[in-house]
Amino acid sequence: GVLSVVLALAIEIAVRMWGWVPPHNTFFHAVQAAFVGAAFPEEVSKFFMLWLLLRKNKYFDERIDGIVYACCVSMGFAGTENIVYLFDNLGSWSSVAISRAMFAVPGHFLFAVAMGYFYSQIYFRDMSFRRKSLVLLAPVVLHGCYDGFLFAAQVVPAGLSALLLLCFYVFCFLMFVGGRKRIRRQVAESAPDIIRFF
Repeated sequence: GVLSVVLALAIEIAVRMWGWVPPHNTFFHAVQAAFVGAAFPEEVSKFFMLWLLLRKNKYFDERIDGIVYACCVSMGFAGTENIVYLFDNLGSWSSVAISRAMFAVPGHFLFAVAMGYFYSQIYFRDMSFRRKSLVLLAPVVLHGCYDGFLFAAQVVPAGLSALLLLCFYVFCFLMFVGGRKRIRRQVAESAPDIIRFF
């Protein structure tokens, strides 16, 4: 997970050099920056590290393991990213730490739940193109929407900004509900006798 930060930074630098990430001073540029400049590099790098971890892992033997390993990679990424953010914002480190603890860390966790869920689906059961595409597409879309609401809220008028922040909170809640549902499904398929405890 920690190493995925380095890879994500390299991909982000590349897409910025190619001009794919415009300055986000309009709504559409903010959304483009969220997807191309943040979600895509970060989720691709986490996916690559997850693949390296699981490709010859003899302990990857239950469906829930996809989510477990994906979340481990993602928490390593989120922890490292949080340290970088805190050093970049030393003057307001406490508010940055609280906001990232409440939203960014759970966000990365839920992006990983989606990635790990579809990774396990492919590994254990379903090799369809749809499942294969969702293993990366789902976390990129979730991450892009998450950042898109926040980036766009910074460049629109105040009233619209408040509406986008409300949409962000609703989106986070829906992500939580969907993530919990996926975890429960994988736990049930892995070990039906312990689902009552989750």
